[in-house]
Amino acid sequence: MSIKTIIFAAAAAAVTATAGAADTYFENGQNLEGGDVLELGLITADSAGVLEIYDFHTGAQGKLVGTERLTAGANTNVRVNTGLPQTRDVIALVKVDGQVVASKQFDVN
Repeated sequence: MSIKTIIFAAAAAAVTATAGAADTYFENGQNLEGGDVLELGLITADSAGVLEIYDFHTGAQGKLVGTERLTAGANTNVRVNTGLPQTRDVIALVKVDGQVVASKQFDVN
């Protein structure tokens, strides 16, 4: 095997690993503890963006209750201040350049 073949194979493996890891997602489970600060835990984002939390108690996106900026990569211990105690279910949207790239519904207990 030539050195060019080895380098090409290593580069292809690195690109494949990067493409496979390029996702925006929520690590936390489906339940959140109610309160004026919602703790969403780890959120991984492909690019810098914003997390928006909306009321979702009717099963439809309602009023915006809080936002938090996200950086590209792992965002640990994400906390969103809602201003008022949140006791209703919510939906979290991650937006990059105004486009929703991930969403998750949460049951607020």
